[in-house]
Amino acid sequence: MALTKNKIVDSVYRELNLPRKKCAETVAALLEVMKRTLANGEYIMISKFGKFSVKKKNARRGRNPLNGQALMLRPRRVVTFKSSGVLKEKVDGKE
Repeated sequence: MALTKNKIVDSVYRELNLPRKKCAETVAALLEVMKRTLANGEYIMISKFGKFSVKKKNARRGRNPLNGQALMLRPRRVVTFKSSGVLKEKVDGKE
């Protein structure tokens, strides 16, 4: 099951006991700051969680999976995430 934006708002609401509307505005504002930061090519480092960064991918040859024809993929930027050691241990159940 996926963690959606609404589920994050609900979790913040239960955790902080603030008005639901204020929680929704806070989560939306945080996501906007993150999007703007990544769009500017900067990285986001969240202590004990991980690092979001933008990587540049060069143009490269690819293949259309439907018909097998070769094509050129355009250069692009992609968001990557590298988890912290603390998060890795938590996910692995070692904490």
